[in-house]
Amino acid sequence: MRSIGSSVTRGINVGAKVKCIDNTGAKVLNVVSVINYKGTKSRQPRAGVGEVVRCSVVKGSPEMREETPLAVIVRQRKEWRRPSGRRVRFDDNAAVLINDRNEPRGNEIKGAVAKEVVERFPEIGKVARVVV
Repeated sequence: MRSIGSSVTRGINVGAKVKCIDNTGAKVLNVVSVINYKGTKSRQPRAGVGEVVRCSVVKGSPEMREETPLAVIVRQRKEWRRPSGRRVRFDDNAAVLINDRNEPRGNEIKGAVAKEVVERFPEIGKVARVVV
């Protein structure tokens, strides 16, 4: 896992429901915790594009609903600023499930993926159809 070139505004709270856009069998994920989050006392952890989160599966196949997998946020509604000055935002919040070696669990990703995610996780970029 590499560092991200831009500082992404964190727009997804713990407890938020995000769409799962790979073909692992999960449809909707609930964010349980943010991995490697360092915050302030009484501040709720938040995640942004390119960050790893622990999720619970809300909708999906029965086998997936028993798991609490790791996922990477690949799209968020809250806009953020890239170093070039452009502001980027997507229509929805979405994530991709990963394994312990930071490789995607599915072999197909539906929809666009942010460029910051591909910088940090090149394996996701190989599977993604569109990189924005």
